[in-house]
Amino acid sequence: MSLKIVKIWFIRVVPVVLFFISYYYTQFFLQSNAGTARSLTSSKTVCDSWMRSRRWESLNLNVTRKTSLFLKLADFFWQQPQSTLPLPYGIKGSELFLLKVLAVTASYEMPTSIEKLNNAPVRGYEDDVGNKTTMRLFYPESASYNPSLHNDPDTIMVLVPFKQHDLRWLKEILYDEKRVRKGFWKPPPQIWLGHTSQIRVLDPFFLKQTASALLRIPLQPKRNQRPVHPTTGILAVYMALNYCDVVHVAGFGYPKFRDQKQPIHYYGHETMKSMKDSNHDLPHEAEALKRLEDAGAILYLHPHS
Repeated sequence: MSLKIVKIWFIRVVPVVLFFISYYYTQFFLQSNAGTARSLTSSKTVCDSWMRSRRWESLNLNVTRKTSLFLKLADFFWQQPQSTLPLPYGIKGSELFLLKVLAVTASYEMPTSIEKLNNAPVRGYEDDVGNKTTMRLFYPESASYNPSLHNDPDTIMVLVPFKQHDLRWLKEILYDEKRVRKGFWKPPPQIWLGHTSQIRVLDPFFLKQTASALLRIPLQPKRNQRPVHPTTGILAVYMALNYCDVVHVAGFGYPKFRDQKQPIHYYGHETMKSMKDSNHDLPHEAEALKRLEDAGAILYLHPHS
């Protein structure tokens, strides 16, 4: 082979070789970058999880992720130790009322298809709070005689028993017994159209944890001191935190709790003045909500002042 032919071959082949070298180098570079991008994304996820974990630790909430919300006849009385606290933080002294109530109510857990938690009226407020109520917390004084007026027929109605009279009221409703009107700060409905299959009784554990871990208020007040209990609103937030890392909140909070004319709900006309003599510590709750918001545990769907 002459030198001239070799030169021609070299001139023709080298560009092709360089092209393939360039092509494969480019592919390797892109794949490496893609791998790096995936690694960065993964690292970011790990970092976010770590930061969220650190935020949770700083709150000292001791959320156990216990998601068995409701008392059940089958496993509560026979397997768990008896409570040492009375209502609202235990069942001591109310066992017989509970026995009768749980005997006729459903013992199902939270629906597996749950997507949202909501415990206030949605009809007429869909644009702000959504159009579904999975679970509504109530006590006799807050009960509407017909739950379907504000919620879907399949909404789970969860009784939060603050006192023994609350369980007695539900027992009288379920067994159609004579209603005893005494023992309530506001007359509860004497006729209640809730469906038995949709009724649950909240485990007092969650109210106890809301009080002690989140609000840091004493479970047993000192002598001559008025007891303080969490509101059902802050209770619902704590319950949701047992299911979710971040809870979205709409229409709830006390940004101006010192203003007696400030509405306490996004619906109705009640103001902070009506809470003046209640057994709730709203400043405590406002501070707790701020801690949760600062930690990223709750996110408000609408800005507040």
